[in-house]
Amino acid sequence: MAAIFNTERHVKYYLRCLKTFLPSAYTSNDSNRMLLAFFTLSGLDVLGVLQDKITPEERQGYIDWLYHCQVPSGGFRGFSGTDFGAERRTADNEAWDPANGPATFFALVNLLILGDDLSKVKRRECLQWLPKLQRADGSFGELLGPEGTIEGDRDLRYCMCAAGIRFMLRGSGSKGVEDIQDIDVPGFISFIEACQFLRRGGADIHSVRMLTPGSRKFETLMAWLASRQTAELGEEEEDDEDETDDESQVDTELTSDDATNSLEERIVALPALTALAGDESIPCAGFNGRYNKFADTCYSFWNGATLLVCGRGVLPNTHF
Repeated sequence: MAAIFNTERHVKYYLRCLKTFLPSAYTSNDSNRMLLAFFTLSGLDVLGVLQDKITPEERQGYIDWLYHCQVPSGGFRGFSGTDFGAERRTADNEAWDPANGPATFFALVNLLILGDDLSKVKRRECLQWLPKLQRADGSFGELLGPEGTIEGDRDLRYCMCAAGIRFMLRGSGSKGVEDIQDIDVPGFISFIEACQFLRRGGADIHSVRMLTPGSRKFETLMAWLASRQTAELGEEEEDDEDETDDESQVDTELTSDDATNSLEERIVALPALTALAGDESIPCAGFNGRYNKFADTCYSFWNGATLLVCGRGVLPNTHF
């Protein structure tokens, strides 16, 4: 029997997170409250119940909290716990209450989900702050530390957040920000290409057609994303003596061919990835982030969203 998506239980859980205390497993993530708010609000929105389950007063309260997390010099903090008051904030201590790249992205999206028009966003300050997060190699960090140092890994998720912030605040419809220095877009694109194709620097972005449907680069990426779907959920833990070595483990990824196939062969086989929809021997499945890993809710979000953005949402086996 196919698994049933219990919408009511999901809604109940989201509302618990939104209106009461966080479940104990998440209390250590209080500094990531902006991210948790995004998953909660967007979850209710995707399920089509956001308008019905929160009152106008609650909606305004959430909007007020989001703006309370706005940093005077631009951007948003991840939660209100680092706010020591605007009257005490100086150039010497502001690094201890920094704007955060991902938090800023999620704050803006949360405001839009709640129907806010972003009119209270310090748009100019935020767009002036954003280029300061970009490194010489085109990547983006998470935040600015003491003396303006860029903190955080060279993580493409930070880059995605930076691109989203730029789009929401500097999009084609934005006025009054034309005089603000933009990020280094060519360098940004070169860094993304370097991450995908193991190349470093020197790419002529004007001659490279990135992610063009039908191109080898695009189809290779789609094949890799689709092949991340796996039935290995990692729910059962085995004792060390019962574990098999890597050479004898069974490949459980939902690919149409053996894992040793080349990327080119997988590209050709892409249409077959949905052929398992009638296979009831696999009870459920999700996405992992790389080979030989368990399915993960977070990667199911990232991989699924990427496939949808690229117009290939039909590739995953949605039966499970």
